[in-house]
Amino acid sequence: MLGVLLLVGPLLSTGCGGGAPAPAATPTKPAASRPPEARDQLAALAAAAQDRRLVAGYTLSTEGQPDRSISVTKATDGSWRVDIPGGALGGTADVSMAQTGAGTFQCSLPSAGQPGSPGCVRVADPGQSLDAGIDPRMQHPFTDWPEVLTDRQAPLAISTTTLPGARGTCFAVESTSASVSPPLDSGIYCYAPDGTLTAARLPAGTLTLTGTPTAPPATVSLPGPLVDREPLRIAAPPPVEPAEPASEGGPDGGGPDDSPSPNE
Repeated sequence: MLGVLLLVGPLLSTGCGGGAPAPAATPTKPAASRPPEARDQLAALAAAAQDRRLVAGYTLSTEGQPDRSISVTKATDGSWRVDIPGGALGGTADVSMAQTGAGTFQCSLPSAGQPGSPGCVRVADPGQSLDAGIDPRMQHPFTDWPEVLTDRQAPLAISTTTLPGARGTCFAVESTSASVSPPLDSGIYCYAPDGTLTAARLPAGTLTLTGTPTAPPATVSLPGPLVDREPLRIAAPPPVEPAEPASEGGPDGGGPDDSPSPNE
């Protein structure tokens, strides 16, 4: 009997504590990372655009008009200047929009519609909105609209898209606000990974980066002296009515004076 117990004891101990080793845990694969949403992608690129300092040239193509060359300077100190041919007086006057620590300025540049020396007018405090009647709008894609694109609460619908000939990643941006003053112009905005705007299709035309941006200056300088005059309007001036020709004839304008002379 004692032998039987001695034999059973090891069997019981083997069955209770020494079972087959547990299978090794299967390593779990890391969850596949989801691609960022279009709005997050654009916000990241627009944030880089806010910090981007450069000198760059763009071609503005507008249907039915010759191409124009837009010059953009974003200086190291945060000042900026955008030269816009045909930016005022119904496309007949060239202007430069610039902002320094002293304010925002509209500068007239010598052109067929505005001959003479350049001159600058202070039109707003830094960051203040411009009167719509003097705002050419071509400076906004490089200055304040990138801030709007970083705001995930802004009333915008954003999706990825393509723009023929454009480099970088392009986004279709539509304002969903019923306001008469949307936060920016709806269109297509394309950015390089470093935040350089490479192209934009806007109501005023299509901007396309030309060449390679170069290093920025420390600050921008105005293209002319400050002058005391009204800023140039965007709309063309009203046509000048031709003067009425002087009538020939007698005092009443009705024809030659047939009255007899005193000597007759």
